[in-house]
Amino acid sequence: MVSMVRSCMQSLLKMVNSVIGMVGIAMILYALWLIRVWEIHMGHFPPAGDHPVPWFIYTFLGLGVILCVITCSGHIAAETANGCCLYLYMFFVILLLMLEAGVTADVFLNPDWEEDFPEDPSGSFTRFKEFIRSNFEICKWIGLSIVSVQAVSFLLALMLKALGPCQYYDSDDDYASDRVPLLKNVVHPPTYVVGDPVCRSRTDAWTIRVNDKVEILNLPIDLTYFSILHLY
Repeated sequence: MVSMVRSCMQSLLKMVNSVIGMVGIAMILYALWLIRVWEIHMGHFPPAGDHPVPWFIYTFLGLGVILCVITCSGHIAAETANGCCLYLYMFFVILLLMLEAGVTADVFLNPDWEEDFPEDPSGSFTRFKEFIRSNFEICKWIGLSIVSVQAVSFLLALMLKALGPCQYYDSDDDYASDRVPLLKNVVHPPTYVVGDPVCRSRTDAWTIRVNDKVEILNLPIDLTYFSILHLY
């Protein structure tokens, strides 16, 4: 029963974790497209001088890579059900949730939150803000769904850790009824004792009998005759 529940938890964790991976892949693809547009845009300018770094594009790309790494660690943790892997996965998810909570609190509680971010030379950050404002309801539900998936994955990893690691064998009690009748008929081999050879005991007995004969020879003739007959 426990193994069945553990298997279900592992499958659910893999499925939920795959959603995080798909979000990370989507972010990577979007960031690569932005980089391509930025390179085309910068191609119209002369190469002299240092161009400003589009921090929003690289930040978006980095977040996508981090989500993919978390997804890989989650799949490994779900497959092995190892305590260290599960703890590492939960640590990553907690850090991600804390980062998202901090950014959300800054946006909603700080009226001048835009000043906390540097100016993006590519203009991608400005277009991203305009897109969210024009589609706020859809973006809100998408963001809540992503956060919910991350919270569910954390809970599943916690429950899988509580169930313990996978056991690929059952206890001896489960097979006691099958093994006991066979064990009753088992003939154990004789115990071998390392010691002096057995023939030595016969030699000692022969020596004792010879000594008795020598003592009998010292007796009178009549007694010697009857003693010899008694020995043989």
